[in-house]
Amino acid sequence: MSVESKKTREACCSKLKLFLVSLAFVYFSKAFGGSYMKSSITQIERRFDIPSSLIGVIDGSFEMGNLLVIAFVSYFGAKLHRPRLIGIGCLLMAIGCYVVALPHFLQGPYKYETSMSHNAKINSTESILPCLSNHSLTEKDETPDVEAIKACEKTTGSSMWIYVFLGNMLRGIGETPIMPLGVSYLDDFSRQENTPFYLACIHTTGMLGPMLGFMLGSFLAKTYVDIGFVDLDSITITYKDSRWVGAWWLGFIVTGTVILLSSIPFFFLPKSLPKQAVKNKKNKSTELTAGSEQDTFLPDDAHDDQEKEKTVTFQEMVKDFIPSLKRLFRNSIYVMMILTYLVVVNGFIGMITFKPKFMEQIYGQAASRAIFLIGIMNLPAVALGIITGGVVMKKFNLGIVGAARISIVASLGSFSMLLLQGFFHCDNAEVAGLTVAYQGYPEVSYNYSTLLAPCNTGCSCSLKHWDPVCAYNGMTYASPCLAGCQTATGSGKAMVFHNCTCVGTFTTPAANMSVVLGQCPRKSDCDFKFKIYMALTVVGAFISACGGTPGYIVLLRSIHPDLKSLALGMQTLIVRTLGGIPPPIYFGALIDRTCLKWGTKQCGGRGACRLYDSNAFRMTFLGLVTGLYFFANVLWGFLYVKIVKRQKKLALREQAKENGVECNTLTKGHANISIDKNKEEENKESSI
Repeated sequence: MSVESKKTREACCSKLKLFLVSLAFVYFSKAFGGSYMKSSITQIERRFDIPSSLIGVIDGSFEMGNLLVIAFVSYFGAKLHRPRLIGIGCLLMAIGCYVVALPHFLQGPYKYETSMSHNAKINSTESILPCLSNHSLTEKDETPDVEAIKACEKTTGSSMWIYVFLGNMLRGIGETPIMPLGVSYLDDFSRQENTPFYLACIHTTGMLGPMLGFMLGSFLAKTYVDIGFVDLDSITITYKDSRWVGAWWLGFIVTGTVILLSSIPFFFLPKSLPKQAVKNKKNKSTELTAGSEQDTFLPDDAHDDQEKEKTVTFQEMVKDFIPSLKRLFRNSIYVMMILTYLVVVNGFIGMITFKPKFMEQIYGQAASRAIFLIGIMNLPAVALGIITGGVVMKKFNLGIVGAARISIVASLGSFSMLLLQGFFHCDNAEVAGLTVAYQGYPEVSYNYSTLLAPCNTGCSCSLKHWDPVCAYNGMTYASPCLAGCQTATGSGKAMVFHNCTCVGTFTTPAANMSVVLGQCPRKSDCDFKFKIYMALTVVGAFISACGGTPGYIVLLRSIHPDLKSLALGMQTLIVRTLGGIPPPIYFGALIDRTCLKWGTKQCGGRGACRLYDSNAFRMTFLGLVTGLYFFANVLWGFLYVKIVKRQKKLALREQAKENGVECNTLTKGHANISIDKNKEEENKESSI
């Protein structure tokens, strides 16, 4: 080997390593931004006072952006400068993050709903009369004037969520070239046995992004939205309150900057690289074996694989687009993989979008703590599972059948953990008039109209506002007025209400009749059940992630090399369109049906939900996720059987070759087996 060729090979390897590191950083940064968006869903919902179904549409706008350009980027991008396209995509993602944060600077300060005016200047003087001073609040329960609402909404900028929608869509457009072009570029110029390990490294590095994204989301969820612009001592709510809004906008500025930095290396990488060299004969033999296995899982037109790469015009690319799609979707293994991924992603997206809200409503966790625990416990388990799957694939040099076997076992294991989660849950929060009857009035049934009881009917309380207070007996009341409180002392978060007629009853006349701001914590046994739930989710996340890399290898090895970018792009298009957009919407719409107490917008009308029926919420949420994962396991079973049958046919053909039997379907010394064959071709195969 000459010195020049050795230097060329070293330069090639260094550029491939640079691309590998750059792609890993991009996976990290896009996951950082995406996970922060997920962690901010609750804060955005509360800030703009919108229901879960609409927040699902906003969350799905990322996939809508993908839908607009993914097919063209994947197909035409494969023939263009792939690294440069990835860099441009990162720039668009960064701009999208800044657009999402824009509404904070365009609308006024956040005003949370409250049933009365909490004056921070009043200190230790009993001059606030919650019950006796609220006669004017009944006017707010009347039907508001439509024109007045429109004028108010225009002033307060309540439609600013559209900027979040558009910015998130721009993030989706920018993210489009990263996965299909990045993975295909890496797979084209690296040794085939190294691809699973490289993919595992990239995805594992990428998993650091969600960890930091959720941790940033948790930190900012505790930071008040208008920090630096308002006196925090005047705020009467804490981060545990369902009306609290964190500094969601600040995180998008941070994530946008990180994504912007990740784009820089791709503008200095070449359009193509020489194939990574084979180290020795043993590795070369392994590579040929892996290559022949992939060839046998390709459609009949695989003979184009050996054609040399040549320059094509834009018109030729357009003309070849539809025939390439037809070739791709004649591959039945590919089609079944897409369907399986579609079902799995539906369950995963719906679960991860509303999991913080699930932990908040079922187990009484603060939104910031729920987000933090997901980032610090679940995501590391996922990262460990992904790298474990990749290491197992490389160590045992598993083929398609082995990869499929790992994937289906992992899917069944995670499904079992999901089933167990349904047995560990907490009871509904005790809220007078909503989930339990007022003390001393058991005849009052649980529905919205029963917020009024004999103990507070003389107070003329508003039924629309949510300003919860907690009594000594562990019961929450929707407002100080509805608790029948007569006086108040203190200021800000330390305000205490006294002489609350609904707290003390004729059975306990000497009881403490005072309440404090905020919703009561759950019962002590709820914390123990929550720990078991978290343990099950961590184990389930690890088992599920172990099948991630093997499943991806099954997909890659069943695709013809010149269709790889198109296939990955179409997979992203279909899965993101049907698996990314609908789940947040229908999950959110069904979750909305379990709401017990809706908030009230500043301009009137229904806002975000403040309290859910936890039992109905749990059955709806877990029922949807469990049903989708069950269907995915069924599809994995069918896919595994199909792959095994194809492998057996391959073994028979190899045996026939060894025996010297001439087969009329042999081409260039290899069995030309198509995944998707018609009946005539199957009859032809059976004659071997």
